[in-house]
This record gives sequence, C-alpha cells and structure tokens, in this order.
Amino acid sequence: MTQDFDPRSGYDQDGRMQAKAYDAILLASFGGPEGQEDVIPFLRNVTAGRGIPDERLEEVAVHYRTNGGISPINAQNRALKAALEAELAARSIELPVYWGNRNWYPFVNETLSQMAQDGHRQILLLGTGAYSGYSACRQYREDLGMALRETGLEGVVEVDKVRQFFDTPGFVNPFIDGLKQSLVQVREQLTERGNPQGRIKIVFVTHSIPMSDANAAGPQAQHESYSENLYTAQHRAVATQILAGVPEAAGLEHSLVYQSRSGAPHVPWLEPDINDALEADAADGVAGVVVVPIGFISDHMEVLWDLDTEAKDSCAELGLAFSRVPTPGTHTEFVGGLIDIIEERLLDAQGQPRRQGRISKVPGGPWYDVCPAACCIKPALDGTLRPTIAGVDSEVGVPNK
Repeated sequence: MTQDFDPRSGYDQDGRMQAKAYDAILLASFGGPEGQEDVIPFLRNVTAGRGIPDERLEEVAVHYRTNGGISPINAQNRALKAALEAELAARSIELPVYWGNRNWYPFVNETLSQMAQDGHRQILLLGTGAYSGYSACRQYREDLGMALRETGLEGVVEVDKVRQFFDTPGFVNPFIDGLKQSLVQVREQLTERGNPQGRIKIVFVTHSIPMSDANAAGPQAQHESYSENLYTAQHRAVATQILAGVPEAAGLEHSLVYQSRSGAPHVPWLEPDINDALEADAADGVAGVVVVPIGFISDHMEVLWDLDTEAKDSCAELGLAFSRVPTPGTHTEFVGGLIDIIEERLLDAQGQPRRQGRISKVPGGPWYDVCPAACCIKPALDGTLRPTIAGVDSEVGVPNK
C-alpha cells in the first residue's frame, strides 16, 4: 500500500485514512432482544419499512422465544467491549469505548448523543461486520450518517470507520485453532460409530444475502479481479487461508454454503442453504462434517439457531457426525487484532502514527479505510440514498462526513 497522502483530502489512492487524534471509540452492532416482551418490537425495528405483519414476525420470534426471548448478541458485545477496554489499557491507549446498536438498546443515536455530551468530537467507529457488503459495512456508515443528522451533531462531531477486517490474522487464526479441535471431535465421533476412516467434509458457512447485494458489494472496479461476486470471493479467500493453517485438513473436501435466508421466495439469494447441502453430502457418502461459521464474529442467535439447532438436527437425521467451530468472540488474538487495526488510525504522544503499515494475510486485503464512491450501494425503498460517513463523495472526490 502506498504511504503517500493527499494533504487536501487526508487519504491516499488506496483509501487509507491519515492517522488522527481520535478521542473515543464507538463499537457498533446489530443488537438483539433481552426478554420476551422485547422480541416483536425488536423484529419490527429489523424489518422497518417492509410492511411485515406481526403474525409473520412471530414465525421468526420462535428462535428467540426458545431462548427465553434473549439474543446472546448483547451479552457478547458487552464482553467484547470489556475485552477491548482491557487490551487498550494494556497498550497504554487512553480511549473510552462506547457501544451502540442498530436495532435495540442501546441505540446508536442515543450512544452518539451521550458521546457528544461527554465532550467527544473525533470518534472512530468499529463495526462488527468483517466482510465487504451492505449489511456488514455500508449500513454502519449509513447508521452514523443518519445519526449525526438526526441528533443535530452533523458538523459538530466527526466519525470515521475502521476498515473491514476479514483479512487480518486476528480474525482468521481463531478459526484455525477451532478447526483443528473440531476435526479431532468429528474423528472421535466416527471412531465411536465404528467408522474411523469415514469421509469428513469441512463446511464453511456464512450469512446468505440477496444476489443484488452480493453483486453490489465493494466498488465495481474490484469485481474485475474475481470470477464471482466480491462477497463470496472474500469468504472463499478466508476459507483457503484457514485450510492452509491446518495440516490435518489436507486432502479433505470442503465447500462454502449459506444460512439465514429471509425475504420473498422469488428474490434470488446466495445458495446453497446449509441444510440442503448437508443432505446432498450425506447422499454422496460423507460421514461427518465440521461446520466453520466464517461469516460471523460471535455465537449470536443465527449461529445458535441455524447451526447449533437446525444444522445439527439435520446431521442427526442424516447420520452425519457433527462439530461446529467456535466464532472468534473474545479470543485473545481476535481482540488484539481489532486493536491493531484501531492503532493503524491513531497518533502517538508525539503526533506520529502509532502503527506503520497494515497487517493482512488474506488476498483482497487490506480493505479501504475510506470507501470508494458507490461502494456497496443500496438505495432505500423510496429510491433515495442515505447520508454516510467514511466514504468518498462521487461528485467532489473527497471523504464525506
């Protein structure tokens, strides 16, 4: 990556942002209900503007109601926030960490208002999506763009965003550790069944998205390097890197599948669904599977329900041995890796960048700090575009705020 910055714009041709004296970090996530009475209001927030009746929402609500109406995601974000704070303190970085959600308390607008009330004016946003795409990146940029406008803080508070981190060792290495352990577990299950040499397949899984979103992921110029959409290509690259770190996986079959499809049946989404793929694997003679949820950073509801419940049940019905690799969560390397990419953006006490260069171990990274114009674009239902932070304004070619 070039290190030459345009002093007018503050970013280089590769979208790297100049280090700044940030005074706070905002951890932003999806949010989730924390009681039975929260479930439907939460789902209304998630589906706002789509006109979905409560009766339809109750079909999804069973996932949460089975778990007492509680999504684990909020507790996981509290744990991640605490781990980030501990790692910042260990590195003598005196930055407070705040937390705000897209769909449930604490809402990002409220958190941003609190940050401004506490005197913070230069904020660095850490979103909890690892890959490129609308939901994992641009929607966070829109959330903050809208929040600045709705709270009256536009022009008062500046918010930038750290880059997507799918390519970082801190994200990849925990999956390497988990895959090694899960392969042992599946082989033990097969041995107990009297089939120690049974075929094992490694099934990498991520969240399905509409094909329109997949084809819009990243800037259009980036698509020229791939034979498929960027969202899928990044996941395949991560899967390849994980496999390269696990000698025990050499020679084993692997695939990339999808989960958690929603929306109208006639709208094309990425396929195959994991349960359909498992059925095909069993019919093809596979004896056991290791499921690696590379699309997720924590064991939230979609992991617990779609994988630990539905996919696990599918394996039981099909006679497949099953083990699911943990998500990074608060793994020491993952937390340290997040602080590494935060440090890329910070100045030290002498006003110099704290970290020179950007760590990356997966092809396609490091990603942009400042997203190119029309990156992952997705108009609102009325055809309008929402205000965003941390992107390039297509008309003037400088970062928009």
